[in-house]
Amino acid sequence: MRRRDFLAAAAAAIVPLPAAAQEVHDIDPFVDAITSGATPDVGGIDIELPQIAENGHSVPLTVRVPSPMSDLDHVTAIHVIAERNPRPAVASFHLWPWSGRAEVSTRIRLAGTQKLTVVAALSGNRFRIVKRPVAVASAACIDEASL
Repeated sequence: MRRRDFLAAAAAAIVPLPAAAQEVHDIDPFVDAITSGATPDVGGIDIELPQIAENGHSVPLTVRVPSPMSDLDHVTAIHVIAERNPRPAVASFHLWPWSGRAEVSTRIRLAGTQKLTVVAALSGNRFRIVKRPVAVASAACIDEASL
């Protein structure tokens, strides 16, 4: 059995989490707060995220937004939102034209299988949005007392 097949089978066999950990948050208020109600363009963001994460405690994430990063046209912020995390606003990275490029890499915690949403704020009050699914074999962000 290949490793990827094993992880897919393991993710399917996970013991159900408590209802609080399975709750899917409505991320629209988070996106509206970032965009001030403007409609973001879909796409234009490159996300490196494993399709299956063995452990939700440390999931590698790289986000790139193609941009000239000039004074007139640059990415001002990158926001990461996880719909099933107890605190959906995972991270916000603020950038300036002199940042050189709009790219961030980090590790995040994920409370189970879910969609990750990335919103990029650009100069001129423009926005981009991309959503990526990720399967998590061993969830993080769970209150052990509720198990």
